Amino acid sequence: MTPEHFDAILKNALAKSDGEKNGFSVLPEGTTLTLYVAHDGASLAVPKVEAVRSDGELVFAKTQKKETYTLARSDVFAVSMEGGGGSPVRRAPGFG
Repeated sequence: MTPEHFDAILKNALAKSDGEKNGFSVLPEGTTLTLYVAHDGASLAVPKVEAVRSDGELVFAKTQKKETYTLARSDVFAVSMEGGGGSPVRRAPGFG
């Protein structure tokens, strides 16, 4: 994923700077991202990301579980947004 793609995704998600020197962009409350990553045939999904920061080729992702992932930006191939637009995450009946 290029820096331009990554920036466009954060803009679409309405991410805002956390105002601190660490430079994380924080998603609006109720919005999370899932980052899809693949490298040399291995894949990983990083769900429930609340804040992200890029530093050159690295992407740092903080999740709702307070985990921080460090990923190579070029290995990120897709992003999904959950609960965007300030609306709560929609759940199918019977799954909660």
